[in-house]
This record gives sequence, structure tokens and C-alpha cells, in this order.
Amino acid sequence: MKEYIDRLRPGEWPSPCFVTDLALLRKNAAVLDGVQKRTGAKIMLALKCFSQSATFSVLSRAMEGPLYGCCASSPDEARLAKEEFRGEVHAFAAAWSEDELAETLRYADHVVFNSFAQWRRFRPMVEKASEERGSAVECGLRINPEHSEGAVPIYDPCSPGSRLGIRPAAFRAELERDPHALDGISGLHFHTLCEQDSDSLARTLEAVEKHFGAWFPQMKWINFGGGHHITREGYGLDLLCSCITHVRDTYGVQVYLEPGEAVALNAGFLVATVLDVVQADMPVAILDTSAACHMPDVLEMPYRPGIVGAGESGEKAFTCRLAGKSCLAGDVIGEYSFDAPLATGDRLVFLDMAIYSMVKTTTFNGLRLPSIAVWDSESGERRVTHRFGYEDFKSRI
Repeated sequence: MKEYIDRLRPGEWPSPCFVTDLALLRKNAAVLDGVQKRTGAKIMLALKCFSQSATFSVLSRAMEGPLYGCCASSPDEARLAKEEFRGEVHAFAAAWSEDELAETLRYADHVVFNSFAQWRRFRPMVEKASEERGSAVECGLRINPEHSEGAVPIYDPCSPGSRLGIRPAAFRAELERDPHALDGISGLHFHTLCEQDSDSLARTLEAVEKHFGAWFPQMKWINFGGGHHITREGYGLDLLCSCITHVRDTYGVQVYLEPGEAVALNAGFLVATVLDVVQADMPVAILDTSAACHMPDVLEMPYRPGIVGAGESGEKAFTCRLAGKSCLAGDVIGEYSFDAPLATGDRLVFLDMAIYSMVKTTTFNGLRLPSIAVWDSESGERRVTHRFGYEDFKSRI
């Protein structure tokens, strides 16, 4: 790791700065492509997790990468996918407004609805858009198998009270009321996982087939959704491929997966600088970045991001709390230990910061967003693609 970070040269980037390593993205993409080649599945990039367009050249099948397209949750994500990724565009939202769906239909090839009511309401709009485009927009329904594998309720789409997906009883009741309710529907979509292994998928799939398998033969495709940590070391690839081929061969459908984290897992960093060290109950190093503004999952999940050269509290000679520079009292990243006391001007490198952090940043307190960069640890390419300033703050309010 030290030799790798030496090549990253943290002190030469703007601070704070998100840096994505294209070589690590290619490594992840190769693992995903291996799954595609073994199973015939199509893997899509979920833009809600990672949407750094400067990296699309190594991910998109339309360029040099293996992925077939993107999954979007809004008109803007759908447009980015169509214009920059140039592959298939699949879109899902918990609910569509008429204006949002009309705009999304300019770009999307698949649209997934969260309820039969939305499907009935917008079917005429979809059919009109398909006619105007000269190609059919395929429509699907999101289903909820009522099977939870997630440990954190806020990230569990099947937690009690979840608004996501049609539950088995409601699905059956709709078809009893209207036997033609699935006319025009070409696929079913379930998304139940979060950072999980293939054993969680296998158990989920049992529940999905139990409740909805009777309708699979009517479909052209089944979307397994996201949350699959496919590129994590030790992930059960054989079981994943077995799940995919089982559904493919049993029902004669195209299987899609739309992982976000797996695409960019461990491929990005956040470079930050120590601005001051103050004494509270322990030393507190205040950084030029912020958990609240630049890595909100640290507070939401919550979790403790890794830092190059740092250990657990008390593990190394100097223990301190790392905190952001916003006025939020709870803008705290966590407690870490280092070989020597931190000092003003020291650079820190946070690990696994490509996923979710970039897409969730805010300008609370008027804090400027971190710069965004790409680096290729194989070729040596280094490029800052975005620097943010006053106009970015002003235009958001």
C-alpha cells in the first residue's frame, strides 16, 4: 500500500479531492465481465452510487468497457446515461410525476414502475413515446418479496413499512381483480440487498420465486437489482452465477443486475488536509473536508472509513478524533490512531470513497465541494476534471 500511495502523490492533488483510479475500475469491470461471460447476464451501472462520467470510457460497452448500460432514478441520471455512457438506459423511481416521466422517456429503454396504479396511469404515455421513438420502451414492475437480508433498516428495501415494490398479497389481488394487469409488462425487478454476498441473494431468490415465480414465464427479463458486492475479495461468484443460470434456464429470461458499489468498490480515495489540531477530551484534528457535506454515509450508515496509515483508537502511538470543518457539532468522522501526532498541513487519504460519497455531497455552510479527479495507476495519467467554486454554491439555492 505504501508504494501505491507514494505513486498517488497525495500532496500534489487539490485538497479536498476525490480521486478515482481507472486501473482499479478496470479490475472491477473485469470481474463483472467474467460473470457476464459465464452466465449471459447483463450488468448495469447504478448511477445513484457512482456517476463520475470521466470514468465511463473504461466501463461502457459502447467504448472499451464491458457494462451494457446504466440504471437511472431520475430524468437527469437517464440523460447522463444516454449521452455519456451510450448503452441501455433503465429507469426506476418510487413514483413518477407526469413531467419527470415524460422527460425520462426521451432516454430510457426500460421503465420500472413501483405500483400497478402508476403503470395504469402512465401506460398510454409510454405507448405514445414508443410510437414517437419508433422503438418500444419496455416496462417492468418492482416486486417486494418481504424477505429482509439487510442489517441497517434505512438501507433495507424489504424492512417493515417499506414503500418499495409490490408485495405478494397486493400483486395477487391485482391480478384477481384484473387478469390482464400484466399485459404490456415485459419484466420484473427486485432489489433487496445492500453490500451483501451471494448467499443473501440465494435466500432472497427462494422467496422471490415462491411469491412471484408463477409469473416469470410471462416475462422477457428479470432484474436482480443491486446490493451485490461482486468485486469484494471472497465474494461467492460461483453461487451468484448459479443463481443467474437457474433463473435464465428455468424461465427463459434475460437476467439483469445493477450493482453500484461493485463497479467502483475500493477504486477511489478522498485526499484531505489537516487544518488544525485542538484539545477536547482528546486531540481533535479538524480537516478541510466534512462528514456532513462530503461523506454523509459516515453519519447516516453509520460507518468508519479507512485511512491510509491509520489504525483503530489506541492501536498506534497517537490517537485523535477526526472532525469536519462545518458548524455541525456532530460533524465527526471517527477516532483513529497514527504513528505520530498529526500536524497542520498533513495530508490524509480516505479509502473507498468513489461510491456514494461523490453523489451525496452538499454545500451546507457554503463549504466547497471536493475537486474530482481521475488517476490511472498503470499509465500514470493524472487529471483534475472538476473544481468547484462560488457559482456552484449560488446556483443550488
